[in-house]
Formats: sequence, C-alpha cells, structure tokens
Amino acid sequence: MPLDVEVNCATAAQQPPHAVHRLFDYRQSLATRPYASRGNKVLRCRRCMLPQTVCTCAWRKPCESNAAFALVMYDTEVLKPSNSGRLIADLIPDTHAFLWSRTAPDAGLLALLADPQYQAYLVFPAEYALEQQQVVPQLPTTSDDTSAKKPLFILLDGCWREAVKMFRKSPYLHHLPMLSFSPESIAHYRLRKGQRDFQLGTAEVAVLTLQACGEQANADALSDWFNLFVECSLLGRSHNKTASLDSIAALRTIVAQR
Repeated sequence: MPLDVEVNCATAAQQPPHAVHRLFDYRQSLATRPYASRGNKVLRCRRCMLPQTVCTCAWRKPCESNAAFALVMYDTEVLKPSNSGRLIADLIPDTHAFLWSRTAPDAGLLALLADPQYQAYLVFPAEYALEQQQVVPQLPTTSDDTSAKKPLFILLDGCWREAVKMFRKSPYLHHLPMLSFSPESIAHYRLRKGQRDFQLGTAEVAVLTLQACGEQANADALSDWFNLFVECSLLGRSHNKTASLDSIAALRTIVAQR
C-alpha cells in the first residue's frame, strides 16, 4: 500500500465516526451476507467508501453551521459507495441518520422531530405535497416563533422511487412544512442520474438547502466536497474515461483552501 494511502486511511481511523458512519456499522451488523454492490471488489476506505488509492478522509474539514440535517435512508442505501448523503455528515456537524421503516418508525427520529429546539422541514418537490401540507419556497426571515429555532432539514435518501415511497408511507412527515426547490440547471450527479431534472443527488439537495439558509460558504464547501467525491468515485470505475488523478489533485487543492 503506497505511503499516501496509508496516511489517508490512518486519518480515517483517527477521526470520530459521524452519524452516517455509525448507521453504516449498524446496518452491516444486520446483514447476513456481504453487500454485493457494483465495484464490490475494489478495496475501499471504510469511512469515505472511496477506493483506498483516492481516500479523501485527510481532506475532510467540518464546517460551522446553524443548520441541522436528518437523513432518512432506505434500507441498503447507507451501504452503497455511490451514496452522497454521507458527504453532508462529513461537513455539517449536526447531522443525524436513520434507517427508514414503514411499520416501525425509528424512535430516535420521532424524538428528533418533536425536539422543541428544532423547526423541521421536509425537503421535497412541491408537486408531491399533500392537500393540507404547507409548501415553503424560502425560509422565514422575520422574528417569529419558528425563526428562533434551529432549522432541521429532513432528506429522504434513496433512489427516486424509494424516496417517494418513504414520503407516502410515513404519516409522521405529512404535517411538516415542505421546503421545495426548482433548480434551473439539471443535476450533474454523474454516478446515479435521475430520470427527471429535479432528481438531484442528496448532497446536491443539501447544497441548495444551505444556500436557502444563507450559508453560501458552507454550500460552496459541500459542492466542492461533492465534486471531489464524484471524481474519485469515477476514477475507480473500469469503464470511466473522464476522471483523472490530475483533476482529483486540483479538487483536493480547492477543498484544502477552504
């Protein structure tokens, strides 16, 4: 193993695990056999889930943020190397992660939604809002009851079909105000492209959310972190012809300068 790989993986071992890391470990403990994802023979860092040769753990720098996120993840989503939800937990300290269950909602998630220090918002396209559900195109800026609370953004993390199922089968989400975006540009998530333009990667949704919070610097940091993640992921794919070590080095420099 090259020296720089050893250093990066050692960095991962020294960093305390965040919510998605802990959920990953828990979900693995439930598995009766190894998760056979595409590229499962690649030697990966256990924390960033990238090939060990391009592990990014040494470049991770958490941000200072007034926002909180809760990732509600569909079954094996947390095990997928292509999952971008973990990038949010990499940078935003107040990030929570839960496995979704149709019949037995996580008690920790329900307690979080009821926590009086937070004002929860479900981040989801407005076209799926129920008749009684408030759609919020932007966050409140006036001094009212909700503005004093820390915003907690609920993201449904899975493929689009799974995210819609999670929303429809989770009554405890139906009373939450829905924060919705209409991004003008299509998703540039090159790992798993949605069939429709609004189907962004989870980290891309979080970038828009941080912008809505007025945290542009954190949005830029997450966007750069996402770009590095995508480039490193693509380099590990045998059919890829676009990613390169030079582009990864350039993105590392951008991330390190923040």
